[in-house]
Amino acid sequence: MAYVARATTKGGRDGRAVLEDGKLALAMALPKDMGGSGEGHNPEQLFALGWSSCFGQAILLLAKKHGLDGSAAKVTCAIEIDKDATSFALKADIAVSIPGADKAKVKALADDAHQICPYSKATRNNIPVTLSVV
Repeated sequence: MAYVARATTKGGRDGRAVLEDGKLALAMALPKDMGGSGEGHNPEQLFALGWSSCFGQAILLLAKKHGLDGSAAKVTCAIEIDKDATSFALKADIAVSIPGADKAKVKALADDAHQICPYSKATRNNIPVTLSVV
């Protein structure tokens, strides 16, 4: 095991989430779009932050192999939650940009990063993911 993050939430989407070490505690709130106050954070926001950061690290790791400057990369992850026939479901849109870089090279890099990113691996074949270069 390389690392464990442990968080506890009381009150669900309208509660409080705290990391075990106490260094981060967030008020949680149902988004306004879902009938809530929107006066806090929500799991989809945290998922988007984590995935974009993790994907960005995969880009940094693989960029040299593709002849690109990974430090110039920007990764945007959008997480959408919607109701399906029986419950709620997630989908993700990941956009990668490297200013001035050849888009075909960036696409190949993004495809490779999607293969090794732990968030991408965890969600593979579980939620729809759109990967694009902007």
